[in-house]
Amino acid sequence: MSLTAAIRREYIYISSILRTLWLLRLVKPGSTRLICDIVAAHAKKNPDAPAILCGEEMWTYAQLDARANAYAHWAMAQGIGKGQSVALLMENRPDFIAAWLGMFKVGAAVALINTNLMGEALAHSIAIAGAGHAIVGSELKGSFDGARPFLKEAPHAWLQGVPAGAAEQEASDLDIALAAQPGTDPGLAARGGLTAKDRAFFIYTSGTTGLPKAANFSHMRMLFMMTGFFAALRPTAADRIYDPLPLYHSTGGVCAVGLAFFSGGALIIKRRFSAHEFWPDIHRHGATMFQYVGELCRYLLNTPPSPLDRGHKIRGITGNGLSSAIWPEFQARFAIPRIVEFYGATESNVSMLNYDGTVGAVGRVPDYSEKLLPTRVIRFDVETEMPVRGPDGLCIECGPDEVGECVGGMSKRAGREFEGYTNRADSDKKMLRDVLRKGDVWFRTGDLMRRDGHGYFFFVDRIGDTFRWKGENVATSEVAAALGREPSIREANVYGVHVPGAEGRAGMAALVVDAAFDVTSLAAHLKPRLPAYARPIFLRLTPALEVTGTFKQRKIDLVRDGFDPAAIADPLYWLNPAFGNYEPLTPAHYADIVEGRVKL
Repeated sequence: MSLTAAIRREYIYISSILRTLWLLRLVKPGSTRLICDIVAAHAKKNPDAPAILCGEEMWTYAQLDARANAYAHWAMAQGIGKGQSVALLMENRPDFIAAWLGMFKVGAAVALINTNLMGEALAHSIAIAGAGHAIVGSELKGSFDGARPFLKEAPHAWLQGVPAGAAEQEASDLDIALAAQPGTDPGLAARGGLTAKDRAFFIYTSGTTGLPKAANFSHMRMLFMMTGFFAALRPTAADRIYDPLPLYHSTGGVCAVGLAFFSGGALIIKRRFSAHEFWPDIHRHGATMFQYVGELCRYLLNTPPSPLDRGHKIRGITGNGLSSAIWPEFQARFAIPRIVEFYGATESNVSMLNYDGTVGAVGRVPDYSEKLLPTRVIRFDVETEMPVRGPDGLCIECGPDEVGECVGGMSKRAGREFEGYTNRADSDKKMLRDVLRKGDVWFRTGDLMRRDGHGYFFFVDRIGDTFRWKGENVATSEVAAALGREPSIREANVYGVHVPGAEGRAGMAALVVDAAFDVTSLAAHLKPRLPAYARPIFLRLTPALEVTGTFKQRKIDLVRDGFDPAAIADPLYWLNPAFGNYEPLTPAHYADIVEGRVKL
């Protein structure tokens, strides 16, 4: 790196951090200024400015604030106030945001329920929030009713968006109730002394490996996150932020929302993400920024080229999970001037931003900012799934580019607290003690990363996804990236499967492919890209891969299915060690493998 480039890098990083710290000076535990107050201030200053656009619908800041006030008065009429919670089960639309703004005005917390959940999982998410009332979008009434049998005491349902008079005995018509409420501010007294340290949301983990866990999410954490993205991308009131991600999750429901509301700009929300409607929406609404997750970018790359790929007004985007394998191609094809990748999780105290757009990096913590952002990478044993400790009982910090678990030091400073889950045992599992010195406490991210000599962090894999085979660690994300470089492979989900008599787990990949895919040439494609131990032993060709509502791939069912052709209808292949090519996996081959007649 040239001296000029190094100076530019440090300037971008230092100036961004200083700008964030300047803005964070007002984010304090005792502060009573919340996001609902910021929206109300815009409503007074620029009442006719667009706040939310959704399809053909447009709400001004005055309309948004008035609707939030109506929700607040409705809540007070039901006896909902500070210390209580309301469940919110609704697909993306303006009322989703107006509802939680209104609940904040009376001090209530909101459980943001995953709209994809059904039955027992949905009931579990509602129950652990302890909500007495549930605001339910009419489109999800069937899901809510399906969860009732699993609830000891179901919250009272209020349906939003039903035709007048269509609500049934077990639910009330929320629109009728709201129409009877005033649109005036209920005042600070309605919050009962609520401050930024109090809970704003329950936000749930994606449930990729079991029932969702509810993370506590305070107003201070919300403001901290919104401030960080506002400082990084510097939106103005003229900006329009396109948000196709689910509002029940922190990426779409906090980060993107903050970019719009902190600046007085407009938030463009989409009921559901559509790769084919993405760029038409961007052009139609005049979007200047958008929020992404990595799989969203891959879906967009898989669409046919279009004149709408360029000629838009996008000046910057932010998100997480953009793989280095597609980053340059994505940025070039769609002419994206600036990409701000970030790292963080709803419940985590570790947050980083890649301010300068270094390809593949999720963020940066140079040596001189380690006290401000205590984030480290420590040695990790993949087999025991525990950190490695030295003779003194402390963890061992990794050297440059050495892979280990990323951990974050805990403190009472804004953004460094771990607010935990509703279940204390789940919270305790995320805490690691005696890391760099006796008595210290760090947060376990559950992510394997490496940190280079300049302080850039690079995501490697989730703990549990990385597995050992032939005495080596196999990172599923790196294998998936290599597979993704084959143009005919549209999606790849990589995981390890148990093989009787073999140590560790053998690599397997579930693939979504197009008509041009040639399985006989895949081994040659992977040979120069992956070491022998990392090449998948088994392949499964499937029409689609199951993902969560935030586009995270689910592995649990694939791992459970294994590689038995008698139990799997999808075409299966195996890497025959005798010839070094992928061949159909027949029941006879399967028997030879599991009975030890073939050594993989």
